[in-house]
Amino acid sequence: MNTVVAKEAPAQNAVKGLKGVIAADSAICLVDGLEGRLIYRGYNIHELADHSNYEEVCYLLLTGELPGDGQLKEFHSRLAEHRRVPPEVGSFLKSLPRDMLPMAALRSALSVAGLYDPQSEETTPEANYETALRLIGMMSTLVAAIHRLKAGKEPLEPRRDLSHAGNFMYLLNGRAPTADETRAMDLILILHAEHGFNASTFAARVISATLSDWYSVISGAIGALKGPLHGGANTEVLKTLMEIGDVRNVPGYVESVRARKGKFMGFGHAVYQVEDPRAVHLKELSRRLGLEQGQPKWYEISVALEGAIKEAIQKNCNVDFYSASLQHYMGIPGELFTCIFAASRIAGWCAHVLEQWSDNKIIRPSSNYTGPAEREYLPVDRR
Repeated sequence: MNTVVAKEAPAQNAVKGLKGVIAADSAICLVDGLEGRLIYRGYNIHELADHSNYEEVCYLLLTGELPGDGQLKEFHSRLAEHRRVPPEVGSFLKSLPRDMLPMAALRSALSVAGLYDPQSEETTPEANYETALRLIGMMSTLVAAIHRLKAGKEPLEPRRDLSHAGNFMYLLNGRAPTADETRAMDLILILHAEHGFNASTFAARVISATLSDWYSVISGAIGALKGPLHGGANTEVLKTLMEIGDVRNVPGYVESVRARKGKFMGFGHAVYQVEDPRAVHLKELSRRLGLEQGQPKWYEISVALEGAIKEAIQKNCNVDFYSASLQHYMGIPGELFTCIFAASRIAGWCAHVLEQWSDNKIIRPSSNYTGPAEREYLPVDRR
């Protein structure tokens, strides 16, 4: 029997997970892990968190500049126009089982929405921008509808008189939000809106590079975000807070996790080697809402846990840590946290899709083949 030996290409070291590999140029976001800086289109996240709102940040990410007063009012109006979802999508959501997984329902509803968008296959710059606004406007309505249907309640109609964050809170809880609740949602949306070539954003760029349609692209991004290694950390943090239950139990919890060599959720980051610049903003609002609601213990447990874990493993908390207690105070259940993440990150996804299409080339990397050398095919009776 003759064996055919393949000529092997020069060996190259594969980079597992593509960490540190530069896949493209982008003008949208700088994630500086060494200095702990997050920059959207040239603007530091601290300035945006302190002074901006989600509508402004969406406009910035999509267009590259902050809006003037007239531009912001027009953008708010156009975004508000797109908050309603097609009635067929509402009927689809109502047909789903009550025990549906929220992210699976969101992924499916988004795909169905594409069937009723007359512009879904249009590719002009004007149509692409309009579809981006439609997706950003619609996403929070879908998330709130899923939340209410799971709770046995009817979804609500969006309110055009409220800001994007205020309307989102209204759709979730069925009442006008307080100023701090609206501010909390604005912060969550701003801080999660964009973060470079993370897994879901890269998935969106890969799919969009094939010139697929918007709804296929964003459904794929939602699918990537759904994975527990990407979008579910703050849900696990909330489970931890509930398990601890009291500040006095923090030391024992930390000791038990270390004894079994477990992982502390909400600590450390794949990019940041110093403090996550987003975390401090959520911490303060968690404190304020805890006091406002007369339930400071979840904030207090978080503070004690942060200190104990930092002392034990010398790692800082990330954006997921305080978003857990904050969203709990906002009346948002843990199972919905990743959907809230999607309703924020939709702005970043859309910005990256528009950037990809502005100078498109299909994304097709190579792999380092590690299988057997070429070999002879044998008939089944000779194997």
